Amino acid sequence: MLPLTPGRKTPARNCAACRAPGHTHEGCSCLREGRWCHGFHAATLDRDVIERWWGGNPAFGVGVACGPAGLVVIDIDAHQQPLPERTRVLPGIAIGDGVDLTGLASGFHSLAVLAALRGALDPAEDSATLRVRTPSGGMHVWYRTRPGQHWLCSTGSGSGRALAWQVDVRAHGGYIIAPGTSTRAGTYTPVGPSREPALLPDWLVGELERTGHLVAAHQAAPSAPAPAAAVSLTRPAPRAQQAAGAAGGARRATTAVLTGLLADVAGCAAVREGAGFSEKLNRAAYTVGGLVAAGHLSHGEAERVLEAVARVARPGQERRYRPIIHGGLRAGSARPLSLGSRR
Repeated sequence: MLPLTPGRKTPARNCAACRAPGHTHEGCSCLREGRWCHGFHAATLDRDVIERWWGGNPAFGVGVACGPAGLVVIDIDAHQQPLPERTRVLPGIAIGDGVDLTGLASGFHSLAVLAALRGALDPAEDSATLRVRTPSGGMHVWYRTRPGQHWLCSTGSGSGRALAWQVDVRAHGGYIIAPGTSTRAGTYTPVGPSREPALLPDWLVGELERTGHLVAAHQAAPSAPAPAAAVSLTRPAPRAQQAAGAAGGARRATTAVLTGLLADVAGCAAVREGAGFSEKLNRAAYTVGGLVAAGHLSHGEAERVLEAVARVARPGQERRYRPIIHGGLRAGSARPLSLGSRR
């Protein structure tokens, strides 16, 4: 735990000596002597220190240093910001120029599209873990890390390492505001039944690693290279290599098609009426039905992907969107989709 300035999201202020230019936490006696200088570097579980800090300053907020606590927190923002370049909406996942992204208005939308692409539960809907509504309308989704895994922070609206647009990652080297803490903007309030962080899901482990969040220094040491003879015996034959390359290309092409379709539907969440939701969902279901017929997706995967994104766009309207999905899939399945063709 670390104390936060009353009414604010920032750590309590350093002492005068620690505010001097060039002074850092490294070797600072304040930390050894139990003072709160240097933000999350001063985080502690020492009960005596905690009672002294908050006993003398009951208005302090509470922060949690994510790395030492073994946490990864997915920080979903809902800020009024212009869309970034397409390459930064879902880093590493191509979104074609023909896809209209004007309806994507928040991190809730971009994260929902990413989860739907992976056939996974949207973290904002994950009732099995601690979720905290922020005063600005965003959400913190708390997860526990696995032993030996150390993750880096990122800012989803920045140009560097990122998971998704308007989705920040709080991990090693960062802190998160504890539920119940109040600022001038409001109180950080738990939602849903869970009050404990669940284990970081496998699909998010994969996405965080794909997007460069794994701390390199803590990765497993590479295994010793195999002898040359063994390498030559286990290396795939040319035809096998070609088949693997073709399969990889098909997966990338399928992802590219799905990303555009799902982004189009998810964007309807920003416009409650007149967004063409039914038409966009029907078109998506019809196209996905063609992918199923061509063997690029299973029927179950197709339904999960479409329902996940429809739920984001029109929550609580299952009776409306399920018939559209089923009808579109049925119609699309009559025409297998070649990934090089258009509908």
